[in-house]
Amino acid sequence: MIVFANTITPRLQYITDFIGKNILGKPFELTTDAVLFNSYTGPKINYSTTKINNEEPVRPADGLIINNYDLLFENFITKKTVSCFTLRDFRAFFKTSGDYPFDIFAASFYLLSRYEEYLPHTKDMYGRYAHESSLAFKEGFLHLPLINIWLQDFKKALKEKFPALNTHNTPFTFLPTYDIDEAYSYKHKGFLRSVGGVAKQLFTGNWQLANKRIKVLAGKERDPYDSFNWMDTFHVKKNLRPIYFFHLAAENGLYDKNILPSKPAMRRLIKDHAKKYLIGIHPSWRSGDEKTLMLQELKNLESISGKKIRASRQHYIRVTLPETFNELIEAGITDDYSMGYGSINGFRASVASSFYWYNLEKEQPTTLLLHPFCFMEANSYYEQKFSLQQTADELKHYYDIVKSVHGTLITIWHNSFLGTDKRFEGWRELYKQFTDDIA
Repeated sequence: MIVFANTITPRLQYITDFIGKNILGKPFELTTDAVLFNSYTGPKINYSTTKINNEEPVRPADGLIINNYDLLFENFITKKTVSCFTLRDFRAFFKTSGDYPFDIFAASFYLLSRYEEYLPHTKDMYGRYAHESSLAFKEGFLHLPLINIWLQDFKKALKEKFPALNTHNTPFTFLPTYDIDEAYSYKHKGFLRSVGGVAKQLFTGNWQLANKRIKVLAGKERDPYDSFNWMDTFHVKKNLRPIYFFHLAAENGLYDKNILPSKPAMRRLIKDHAKKYLIGIHPSWRSGDEKTLMLQELKNLESISGKKIRASRQHYIRVTLPETFNELIEAGITDDYSMGYGSINGFRASVASSFYWYNLEKEQPTTLLLHPFCFMEANSYYEQKFSLQQTADELKHYYDIVKSVHGTLITIWHNSFLGTDKRFEGWRELYKQFTDDIA
């Protein structure tokens, strides 16, 4: 497949590589040579407003025509007027004339690059990009991998134009991931934290919790967050290959509550998991303010695990573009799993396929591969206030839609939700039932 354009820009090269790989299994070939394009007899796309056939109106033999929007031929960031419309049963924007009703290249780039996050925007209570500011939320498609849906539709258009074209589908994949923000609820937190916790529960009249904490500390009961053995057995039974992200703050704080990496129990936990699973760094909240800390935490995780760590996910999904991703690249991270919201479930970049981050500030693609997630149980529980049944329905929706577009379903769970804490009663069973249903 060749694509004609009057100019080849980094933006155009990036998005045609992505779309080509998802449709054909390999990038589209770009050309500015009208003579070459006109003589080419295979499948081709005229991505321009240029009439290539000797100034005559472009004929079907001249390929599929997409009259371009300006976005991919710019090298600056400016607020865009985006007007959405309904095409068949989905939303689209950057409407143009031609054989395809909108500029799928420019629209996909706008969403994948997170263009809107580089513009002035509202922050949420944690200083993050507020999901309410996004086009996907405003236009009601946050719950959909819209780019994948577009690609399925675009394949049909290409096949109608070029019946002999061989298209490519990636197999659907389910990838469970876990954030170990707080490995234990009561154990291994030190004398002062333990005594303080008991005292607080007694002072507030939570006698049952105080009694439970004492029993756990005395070794008479399992810690309510200690679901690790259950998870191991679960993975073997379901033949799952999850990724664990470990929070390794050297000091505790308001949002950094894990047991310290200096504790033998934490070191054992990391070593045990590094032997069986892919692990990654879960940078502390404090590292978002003190930039040198993330690298220290990463090196500490490598030292404890004996593994080179290339994967990461931001604690509280604390992502600021382009700073966060630049820092990850500088630290040697190659794969990041933070592309989603920590305030609502859905598709932040409107896609259920991995993609390389494009740095709009530098106008260049990068080597950082982003793996978007669409579901985190903490969003359902804390932010969306969903019941177990509502969450089960939500999970089924994400499974169904991602499978239908041959994407990757990445979910986030925490060991705390899969343990025995009364607050999360039923969540382990929900997770088990979900995996039973999709097996």
